[in-house]
Amino acid sequence: MAPSLHPVGPDELGDPPEPAESTVDWTALPDAVRTRIAELGAEAIGALPPVDIPQQLRAVARFTPAKRARLGSAPIIASLRDSMAFRTAVVEWCRKHRPITLDLTVDDPVAVASAAVLLGEETAGHYLELVARRASDASLRAQRDAAVARADRAEAELAKVRGELESLQDAVSHARQDAEVELERLRKRLREQGVKVREAKDEAARASSEIATIRTAAEAEVAALTDQRDREHERAETERARAGRAESDAEIARQSAREARQADEVRLALLVDTLDGAVTGLRRELALGGAGPRPADLVRGATEAQGSVSRVEDPAALERLLALPSVHLVVDGYNVTKTGYPELSLSDQRDRLIRQLAALAARTSAEVTLVFDGAGVVAVPTTAPRGVRVLFSDPGVLADDVIRALVTAEPEGRPVVVVTSDRAVADSVRRRGAHPVPSAVLLARLGRS
Repeated sequence: MAPSLHPVGPDELGDPPEPAESTVDWTALPDAVRTRIAELGAEAIGALPPVDIPQQLRAVARFTPAKRARLGSAPIIASLRDSMAFRTAVVEWCRKHRPITLDLTVDDPVAVASAAVLLGEETAGHYLELVARRASDASLRAQRDAAVARADRAEAELAKVRGELESLQDAVSHARQDAEVELERLRKRLREQGVKVREAKDEAARASSEIATIRTAAEAEVAALTDQRDREHERAETERARAGRAESDAEIARQSAREARQADEVRLALLVDTLDGAVTGLRRELALGGAGPRPADLVRGATEAQGSVSRVEDPAALERLLALPSVHLVVDGYNVTKTGYPELSLSDQRDRLIRQLAALAARTSAEVTLVFDGAGVVAVPTTAPRGVRVLFSDPGVLADDVIRALVTAEPEGRPVVVVTSDRAVADSVRRRGAHPVPSAVLLARLGRS
């Protein structure tokens, strides 16, 4: 049973006892008691000499009293618990300056419990238990009062909700009645609309049948008109194709006639020049023929580099052939270069042979035509030395076929010399009346130039 907190008479109080060793658990002090003890310790620290203040509290001692109690409560409580000397100094200060704080007879459980803890009274545990019980009772009363208040508020809110619910139920009842009336009205309108919809469907079915009939007739008529238009278009296309073919055939015939007439005229003019040269023998130091085209200029299947015919000097091995009037020297280009200098690139081979023939062209009266395969040639030269005609076979055409065409284009009676070591080419030009000469003969003559 806890000791009585009723005050006693002055004769019974006497001097406050000296502090004894504490028997309570300082870590389980009620908050109110802890705060009270921390405030007493903080107030005493400000007046105690430094020697009575523990080392860990000297920094706290420099704070203001309010700040000491608020920020230094933990170290103050720990020092009072652990240091008997510090607790004795605090008790002595309280005895001198605040004796009421050590009075165990006041009617304040927190003050009595705090004094009992500082003095180390054996009854301190009972006082702490009383403070804790009263704090618990106060907390429970506060919780009860809060619960009662919450219950009152909940009951008021429930009454309010019940009133609102009754109002809503009345509104729902009225709304249900209005909805039933509106639903009946809508059902009536729906029945009326159903009759109209069935009538509209019947009318739409009749219209669809009529539209299908009209569409079938229209499609048949369109198909007939389309078929007629296609037949007329086909006839028109056929007539246009026939007219185009007839015009193309006529143009081809006209072109062939012009080419044939031009070739005959060139051959005739060249033959006249040849006969005239044979009679007069004055062609060795003069340019051959007139300024008009030569048959080699009209041969298709090759592209001519720009240049013109000039005098050339015959090699010694070819002197008998090249001494003939109006002679035409045709050279198989790669056949000669690959025989004479195969170590060079094709471009360098062409350039070297063209330069050598150009040097000969400056000292001869023969017409010189140099033919190369056009396959693999990236760019056909646009210029050639004066006196040398340079031809490149077109894609898909061999240089051998171009040489044969050159020989065939010449009129009968004109001497033609073909330089090649290709036996097939040599045999074919020989049958056409030309004089084949091996490539080595021309190379030997070029080497002496």
